[in-house]
Amino acid sequence: MKTNVGGTDRILRALIGVALVLGFFALPDLGWRWVLPVLGAVAIFTAILRTCPLYSILGLNTCPLNK
Repeated sequence: MKTNVGGTDRILRALIGVALVLGFFALPDLGWRWVLPVLGAVAIFTAILRTCPLYSILGLNTCPLNK
């Protein structure tokens, strides 16, 4: 897959991903809390891999190296 996630986008994805994973532990009474670490993991993995399948489908690219 091609790189389509830029630096600022990567940092935001990683921070939001960590916050979602931590939300799983911080909100023990939330009935649907299992969704939080799943979404967090997706955000973290797309930040690490620097590619987002949804961006590819929509034709978006925030990576300045590929422009």
